[in-house]
Amino acid sequence: MWWGGRGQSFNIAPQKVEPDLGLSGPKSVQRTGMLEPRSCQLSSHLASGCLPGEQILAWAPGVRKGLEPELPGTLICTNVRVTFQPCGWQRSQETPLSSEYDFALVNIGRLEAVNGLSRVQLLRPGSPLKFIPEEILIHGRDFRLLRVAFEAGGLEPQAFQVTMAIVQARARSSQAQQYAGIPLSKAGQSSGSRKPPIPLLETSEDWETERKKQGAKSWRVSTVNERFDVATSLPRYFWVPKRTLDSEVRRAFGHFHQGRGPRLSWHHRGGSDLLRCGGFYTASDPNKEDIRAVESMLQAGHSDVVLVDTVDELPTLADVQLAHLKLRALCLPDSSAAEEKWLSALEGTRWLDYVRSCLRKASDISVLVTSRVRSIVLQERGDRDFNGLLSSLVQLLSVPEARTLLGFQSLVQREWVAAGHPFLTRLGVTGASEEAPVFLLFVDCVWQLLQQFPAEFEFSEFFLLALHDSARVPDTLTFLRDTPWERGKQSGQFNSYTQIYTPGYSQTPAGNSANPQLSVWDWDLRYSSEQILQFHNPGYDPEHCPDSLLPRQQPSFIVPGPPNSVWLFSRGALTPLNQLCPWRDSPSLLAVSSRWLPRPAISSESLADQEWGLPSHWGACPLPPGLLLPGYLGPQIKLWRRCYLRGRPEFQKGLSAPTISGLQDELSHLQELLRKWTPRVSPEDHSKKRDPNTILSQSR
Repeated sequence: MWWGGRGQSFNIAPQKVEPDLGLSGPKSVQRTGMLEPRSCQLSSHLASGCLPGEQILAWAPGVRKGLEPELPGTLICTNVRVTFQPCGWQRSQETPLSSEYDFALVNIGRLEAVNGLSRVQLLRPGSPLKFIPEEILIHGRDFRLLRVAFEAGGLEPQAFQVTMAIVQARARSSQAQQYAGIPLSKAGQSSGSRKPPIPLLETSEDWETERKKQGAKSWRVSTVNERFDVATSLPRYFWVPKRTLDSEVRRAFGHFHQGRGPRLSWHHRGGSDLLRCGGFYTASDPNKEDIRAVESMLQAGHSDVVLVDTVDELPTLADVQLAHLKLRALCLPDSSAAEEKWLSALEGTRWLDYVRSCLRKASDISVLVTSRVRSIVLQERGDRDFNGLLSSLVQLLSVPEARTLLGFQSLVQREWVAAGHPFLTRLGVTGASEEAPVFLLFVDCVWQLLQQFPAEFEFSEFFLLALHDSARVPDTLTFLRDTPWERGKQSGQFNSYTQIYTPGYSQTPAGNSANPQLSVWDWDLRYSSEQILQFHNPGYDPEHCPDSLLPRQQPSFIVPGPPNSVWLFSRGALTPLNQLCPWRDSPSLLAVSSRWLPRPAISSESLADQEWGLPSHWGACPLPPGLLLPGYLGPQIKLWRRCYLRGRPEFQKGLSAPTISGLQDELSHLQELLRKWTPRVSPEDHSKKRDPNTILSQSR
């Protein structure tokens, strides 16, 4: 067995007790609970859940614990995942992965073996197992917990073997620098013309359709990066000003870090444009024509330009990673934090502080977009992390269309996947040192908005949970690559390329096994129809979203910005700039009149207060239609308990949510409490047993 180490295998005698699993493999394999690394050997009701190329390494009967009710079943380790198969439960061929029972190997953050009350061993790659475990605890990086107690009665060797198989399989999975992906759906493989649930923005037609939907008439789809010879981290197509030639785009992008020059991220129907770009490559020496092209692309036809330093007042990548590690350690069931000091420890993680900072900055930028007709440029050195986070949040705050289920998925596909967010590196799949879950920070920010404006979003908390967990599921190419070039190379979309600007994440992916037709938005691969129904928010008010997604006339509340002005937005205030590009040595591009200068921002005064007056004046000057301004002070930012405390079931009971299923869970919990309290009622009060008020009063 490969997992036995250098050709060794565990010499464990066959057992007399043979669980009836319907195995079709050799008897010796059935007796020990070990399966050779070959195709699935389980019977049809188990083998139906196996993926093409998946190999079962070991199995053991057990009981899933920690959740009510406890479930008997089988713990199975494969070369892809660890899965718990409840007795009598059969996977569907249309849903080969289970969101409830499967743990991808790359998602395992901590593995513990337990024997008795005091013997607990943390299992690391290469560490020997010191005892036969009675229980095994698998902690997911997504805060899930799988706790399985093994059956007694002579089956201990199987517990030993499946535990060692998980340790070895996890080690091999972490050693792989890039995961090759796995094909999932027979329907997806056989249907070459299968239409994805949302546009994947892999063709120029998709980008042109999206441009028309946003009403960006002064922009066009550029094909200058079609062969990824400008930047491999950029998509093959993107939007540039209509009057800018592709030859100018190519030269101008060379003066930005990683070749990520200014391009349209989103066009507001009021007339403003939100752009994103990398940092200026000041070591370059552009000529006058290149400087003019850069200025023209940044201004985007507007006389009022605002440069936003994205990372200003936001945490660093190292800060985000450290906060997430502290949060995960705090939420473990065996956390060392005392109960009375738990909230202080939560504050010490700084995770909620970083959520607060992101929401505040996104709120200010949304005010910039909706208060004046201008060009707002998000500038981050790499243009692949916080630019995507802020751009996505601004769109969610500014337009109702982005808050629909389809609109939000399209938003993530455009601003994160197509824009080249390094998912593999940031989520730690490759083991690189630049790990920082920026995307998960964004999902938490969206959850905060959902809590504050529950009627404004078509999707529910359960959809955000599914998106949060899907970032670590190795099934499709959506979150399995760092760049669009790697994703396209893996799916076989193109066979040749020429690379000029090296973005730093351009290693050639190995293998070509993932299905190019499938994406993370194919929810039926992992979720049942009943679960998908829970993705919809029953409290959503469709009237908040316009019936037509077509662009509308410019609203009357948006007025032109200051003539010929350039601003730097920093620390909640606008500061006039003398020049737009760092290479220009000429005098100020623009003379800003004193009447346009903003008053100094007070620490507690937001940009909305400066633009529209204090909240008491909003009656005379109402907020733009569709704009949401979230709260971000004190208790307005909450802990996402349903996500982060999933490993502690005692915190999940009675946890209500703005969904039908959430209310049903809370009702079931209350009914269970009533059943437990009912025996306390004395026989003479039997007539009052059905009165909840009586039961509750007597239980005190």
